[in-house]
Amino acid sequence: MRRYGKHTDEDDIRSRPNRKGNRPRTNIRPKHEDAAEGMVLTVDRGRLTCLVEDRVVLAMKARELGRKAAVVGDRVALVGDLSGRKDTLARIVRIEERGSVLRRTADDDDPYERVVVANADQLAVVTALADPEPRPRLIDRCLVAAYDGGLDPLLVMTKSDLAPPDKLLELYGDLDIPYVVTSREELENGDAADRVREQLGGLVTAFVGHSGVGKTTLVNALVPRDRRRLTGHVNAVTGRGRHTTTSALALPLGGDEEGWVIDTPGVRSFGLAHVDPSRVIHAFPDLEPGTAGCPRACSHDEPDCALDAWVAEGHADPARLYSLRRLLATRERREGD
Repeated sequence: MRRYGKHTDEDDIRSRPNRKGNRPRTNIRPKHEDAAEGMVLTVDRGRLTCLVEDRVVLAMKARELGRKAAVVGDRVALVGDLSGRKDTLARIVRIEERGSVLRRTADDDDPYERVVVANADQLAVVTALADPEPRPRLIDRCLVAAYDGGLDPLLVMTKSDLAPPDKLLELYGDLDIPYVVTSREELENGDAADRVREQLGGLVTAFVGHSGVGKTTLVNALVPRDRRRLTGHVNAVTGRGRHTTTSALALPLGGDEEGWVIDTPGVRSFGLAHVDPSRVIHAFPDLEPGTAGCPRACSHDEPDCALDAWVAEGHADPARLYSLRRLLATRERREGD
């Protein structure tokens, strides 16, 4: 007879049998202390290609990670079949803390933040000097994202056989950003790749740029054994290039240099909705010292802003202040909607 009261005899309580024969569900998750370490090389429709030691392993995200997503460059922990054989699938059970993050939004009105690359040391901003024409404001936005995410910028100018780099070099000359100028001929004979490679040794470098600037062609020259059929053509009417890279991909630099290059899809815009406006000034080190005389909570686009006097005294190019204020004005319009 089942007894109820203060001292219930648990042996008298009947339990319903588990008809499926499986283990009961629990909130206790395994720690996976024996999981192998890996690096995400690319992501394609929920499947992640990872490098585990010297093997390329296909994996999927474990359900226990919830909505947390792994991106190219992430250091992850994997369990399951790590052989890398065909038709095998491992599970990513943990995403390690990120040292840096390159983020963007589709535009300044888009609240959805997209993480493009994780754990990169350097951001190579690739721009053509002609065909298509350079877009300084897009370069500025990439610099903002680099400084905000903890990456060091590198400026790579292509197609110098079509136009000289003097104007861009003058515009960014006071920023102390390392740069490399290349031409089509130098890409063909390997000289350009050698000069760029000198800036990449021992680092993880993400390459960004709008379509048609020769970004993927440069990556293919840096990593020829991983050459892909991705090179497109510039539209003669719009001046815009066709997208030739559809997802970010990490490739080992190889040769005598240790390092990684990450090719990313060509961008037509680089939204900064995720960036705190007060941090935008950090991408303009030529202007930042001039803010010492600004009033409290200065928007840097008002009559009392000290940056006007800073530029008038010749400490920075007026075009740089124009670029900064354009970015801040774009952000202010979004916040006021």
